[in-house]
Amino acid sequence: MVSFTQPTHPDRLLVLKSDAAYKSSAQSLISLPAGALFAKITTATYVDETTYTSVATGQDSRIELNSDLVFCNHSCKPSLVFDMTRFEVRVVDDRDLNVGDPLTFFYPASEWSMVQPFECECDAGAECLGYISGARDIDLHVLKKYWLNQHILKLLEAKQSEGNKMGTEAAGSDSHLCDLPLGTIGALA
Repeated sequence: MVSFTQPTHPDRLLVLKSDAAYKSSAQSLISLPAGALFAKITTATYVDETTYTSVATGQDSRIELNSDLVFCNHSCKPSLVFDMTRFEVRVVDDRDLNVGDPLTFFYPASEWSMVQPFECECDAGAECLGYISGARDIDLHVLKKYWLNQHILKLLEAKQSEGNKMGTEAAGSDSHLCDLPLGTIGALA
């Protein structure tokens, strides 16, 4: 249930409401170049409880967006980046945003472990990861293709460090984390 006055970004996005559960979405009303600022996150409030609409801002902190940005869905080939350090939403670095494009972001870029995992329906073809449950459950070699928030990078570093400590005990489980330098993961501005 929406608890804010709509629309919140009438010059930037159109909310496409659906009667089906979890099927509402957002569409761009503007064209912007790759990497451009789409919107500042200005109406968010910190919350204690993780919900399917909250966005993690740190390992132990999360917000409710309290804006139409909540209708930006997940995609394994996102159009936007939700930078929770800068509290801004930017166009991805690898392509422009055009009028009519779906507004999406990669949920594991901010979510380590999701309260409501789901089977992805993003239509990214071979790039679709399938089941989305958070960055914790995605192979590091896959995550390095995405821009990731600082708190996710720190959690991945801790996971990699734990894998290194486990040594041969990790073989067959998280040993793949040990052979990829963390610096190769998505760049932070």
